Amino acid sequence: MAGSFSKGGNNSYDYSFKILLIGDSGVGKSSLLLSFISSSVRDLSPTIGASNWLLGCPCNLFRIADEKLDDAMNCVISERFKICAGVDFKVKMLTVGGKRLKLTIWDTAGQERFGTLISSYYRGAHGIILVYDVTRRETFENLSDIWAKEVELYSTNHDCIKILVGNKVDRGHTSWICFSYYMISLNSLSNGQVVLMMQCFQDSERAVSREEGMALAQQHKCSFFECSAKTSENVLKCFKELTLKILEVPSLLENGSVVVKQQIMKQAYQAPRGGGSCCS
Repeated sequence: MAGSFSKGGNNSYDYSFKILLIGDSGVGKSSLLLSFISSSVRDLSPTIGASNWLLGCPCNLFRIADEKLDDAMNCVISERFKICAGVDFKVKMLTVGGKRLKLTIWDTAGQERFGTLISSYYRGAHGIILVYDVTRRETFENLSDIWAKEVELYSTNHDCIKILVGNKVDRGHTSWICFSYYMISLNSLSNGQVVLMMQCFQDSERAVSREEGMALAQQHKCSFFECSAKTSENVLKCFKELTLKILEVPSLLENGSVVVKQQIMKQAYQAPRGGGSCCS
């Protein structure tokens, strides 16, 4: 489905889609989310280790929050869920091709460091963004070793769209550092000749090449972007690509349709209740 990609004007919507950000701690998932939601990036408090509250929380809070997500539009529920379960979500309203969309984007808020992400996080996801840091090779390798396997194991929408993102590309750009110095020529020392020399070398923090990222994306049959949450490079393009691809999959459209959900709820409400007489 092609068409315009713009901000929604109100809280009503035709489709509701759940999108996940997954990857190692510190790869910039929260920064990518903030960059997309607000179109600006401020200094963020670290989310690594933000979930120490998990041990004291009821085990079924994850499921309750997941099932009630469409109604959880106020900050009180969002903040309570973030503190207890170590997962935060933000909502973005968009209009694409005349259809109003609600994207509920989930961020692990550092919870992945404790290995406590559970199946409820993946349940019902329409799109998944797998994020690594281009300057930390282990975060790239863990996408195949850990995160892609979790998606296969826990994702309930087998048609869900996946996008691979190499973040912090602003730190991975190659630059030239040059310096000059004077050297006295021994052959002409008696004449006092001095030669100006210059030497240059390449400097980059990049540990994962773009070609490696593209190869991994091709292996997992998903799109690939290199982004910078700091400069917003390709952030909007990434979420736009994900949204448009979701809209191309009939099963995801049906799953995210508000009308279909309302019909299911109506049928469930009108279904006959149990407890009647055995002879009736």
